[in-house]
Amino acid sequence: MFEIPAAILSWFYDLTNSYMIAIALMSVVIMAITTPLTLKSTKGMLEMQKISPEMRRLQNEHRNDKQKLNEEMMKLYQEHKVNPMSSCLPIIAQMPVFIVMFRVLRGLTYAPRGNAEPIADTVFEVVGNSGNVDGFIPRYLSVDSGLFESLYGKLEMLELGLDLSLSPFEAIQDNPLTGIIYALLVVALGGLYFGQQRMVAARASISPTMSPTQQKLMQYLPVVFAVFQIFFLTALVIYYIFQTLLRILQQYYITKKFYGHDESLGRQAQRAGEKAREQSKENGEPQGLFGQAKRDLMAGKGDAKSVDSSSSKKNTGSSGANKKSNARPTGESKRVTPPKSSPNAQAKNANGGESTGKGRPTPSRKQAQAAKSRPPKSSKGQTGKSGKKKR
Repeated sequence: MFEIPAAILSWFYDLTNSYMIAIALMSVVIMAITTPLTLKSTKGMLEMQKISPEMRRLQNEHRNDKQKLNEEMMKLYQEHKVNPMSSCLPIIAQMPVFIVMFRVLRGLTYAPRGNAEPIADTVFEVVGNSGNVDGFIPRYLSVDSGLFESLYGKLEMLELGLDLSLSPFEAIQDNPLTGIIYALLVVALGGLYFGQQRMVAARASISPTMSPTQQKLMQYLPVVFAVFQIFFLTALVIYYIFQTLLRILQQYYITKKFYGHDESLGRQAQRAGEKAREQSKENGEPQGLFGQAKRDLMAGKGDAKSVDSSSSKKNTGSSGANKKSNARPTGESKRVTPPKSSPNAQAKNANGGESTGKGRPTPSRKQAQAAKSRPPKSSKGQTGKSGKKKR
């Protein structure tokens, strides 16, 4: 995987006898490979943005029904012949290219250190080279290539007075005066990154739901990445400078191709994006880069609540049935003391202490004193005789 790009780089060096020109031509080859992927990714992103109002409407209608939402979204994709992965896969496919070129360029100035030194010396003795190599041992290159022979055993990778094997940070540490030139290369790379992102932001190809703060973040984030280039090899910085120049030309072509007139795909996607943003504002939905994630989270909570409510209803129904089965018979009643304001207490006061309600009423203080002053009740026989005497 690394030998083929290294062989192409070595071939360019044999043609030009210059490290910088070979790296520049290598960046042209890489951009020729990745440009079709970038164009496909841009087209897929614009097609998705074009149907964003319909997507937003479906998300609002079926926010609590994920299954129905997925079905309607698939119908929408099929109707408009849109592949949601078309804007992601090309970007993912470019990552291996970035890693390969990073490893190949770093491998040009590989120098064994520590325990790797005797292993490297032994390997080169076996293949017929002299041992005890103190300088570079380029990796992924053929030992008889011109690029390998120009770097093998050397301690520098000189081009136009610059040592491409040093990082700008190391160059500044060795000599602050000459290190300024290396630092200016990093500054130039940051400026190119910023210009490229300005072109992208000017045509509004980024998500229309981004806030102005997030748009600024997307513009300045590559500049922050350029600052870390101060710790990379200068050869890598040179490669990124040429690649960014080509990307600026690429973005110019994309602008002409997709935003050339009012009915172009980019212009239609812009209008659809603005409409989707207005719908979000009218519905009071969260805005910004993480707005969709927040809506999905709220929809998930709504689904969980509906599940919990349905389960609680089932539990309530079963517990109600248990309560009914464990209830007392209708003939039995528990004696209770009704409150004074109840109808039973009022009936008791109106009937001279007699109560028509169930249970024993609670007497008042006057009734209790009157009950104490009453003579004790006699038996039934005595009550009958005294009744006859009174008559």
